[in-house]
Amino acid sequence: MKKYIIYFLFALIVLFFTTLLNAAENTSIYHQTSGQSLIEAIRIAEPLSFCNEQVPLKDDAVKERFERELLISLDNGDDIILWLKRANRYFPHIEKVLKDHSMPDDLKYIAIAESSLKPHARSDKGATGYWQFIENTAIKYGLIVNNDIDERRNFYASTEAALNYLKDLYALFGSWTLAAAAYNMGEEGLKAEMIVQKVSNYYELDLYQETQRYIFRILAAKLIISNPNKYGYSLSKNDLYKPVQCDYVDISTNQPVPLYIIAQAGKTYFKVIKDLNPQLKSYYLPAGKYKLMVPKGAAMGFSERYENLLSKWILEKNEQIYIVKTGDNLSQIAERFNVPVKAIMIWNGITNGKKVLPGEKLIIFSDKLKKGISNPANNANKEENLITDN
Repeated sequence: MKKYIIYFLFALIVLFFTTLLNAAENTSIYHQTSGQSLIEAIRIAEPLSFCNEQVPLKDDAVKERFERELLISLDNGDDIILWLKRANRYFPHIEKVLKDHSMPDDLKYIAIAESSLKPHARSDKGATGYWQFIENTAIKYGLIVNNDIDERRNFYASTEAALNYLKDLYALFGSWTLAAAAYNMGEEGLKAEMIVQKVSNYYELDLYQETQRYIFRILAAKLIISNPNKYGYSLSKNDLYKPVQCDYVDISTNQPVPLYIIAQAGKTYFKVIKDLNPQLKSYYLPAGKYKLMVPKGAAMGFSERYENLLSKWILEKNEQIYIVKTGDNLSQIAERFNVPVKAIMIWNGITNGKKVLPGEKLIIFSDKLKKGISNPANNANKEENLITDN
């Protein structure tokens, strides 16, 4: 019996080590295959171009720079999957606008290199949005950028601005490759380098590392998105994000309006309005005239619903005003009316660190305030604490 047990244990040990060896061998084969696949992936047989301008891949230095960026991109598979999914949502509009402007289709890949098509992308230097505009350039090209609105995050407005900027850069440099490089580093910086180095070819210029790599990042995105199957990404139509379906509504207001009012009028909720209109930075639509996106089908009857909801909100707001007393602070007021401090700050546009002053009027949506009830200790003074805006 003991002999059989020993044989059995010996067989288990042999099986265990055999499995480990097979696993190691399979892993080795996997890595070899993966490495070989990458080598095949970065081999470019046909001529490569950006906006019909040839990339000099016969130059070993240029070839190395390109292959480096392509390998870096291929090493980020999760990003590539999201590129492919988002491109189906956003590229059709970019392609249409490019065609309308008679501009090369390859320019759409700049948005991938800049932001991976994310509205809230932001660089260390403050460049923001799908096309990564810095504030001054955004304003120069007609985008609104202030405390309440940032149209760099509006896909449609920023796309129009970006293509106008690129068109101006092309007129300045006479090359789409140089125009794209200038888009990345600024036209004055690029002009200076060209003058000092006495070189007018992007691939021969010594530039900041980010700009040195920039065109190659765009080219990597172009190759992968143009032929995802070659790089191992086979997505079905159902895998892709659908283009945004929406209606547009015009809103004119002489006072800030809570976005939840617009959401309710649009038969949806706050987050949807923020997602459809990422240029809106706060909880309120500031005074002014706007064209906003609402869910498809919600434009019908929107104005009537909006006016009714707005009238109710104004009436309620006017009934819920609290006058700050000497010694009050936000925490005490919040506790008195059983609402969060953050809610009071949002309702009244109060930023961190701001102190409330005696006599200041605060909007507080609280049943206690609406019914004329405050802290029991202050009931005798409730007339002092409550007023209306009539």
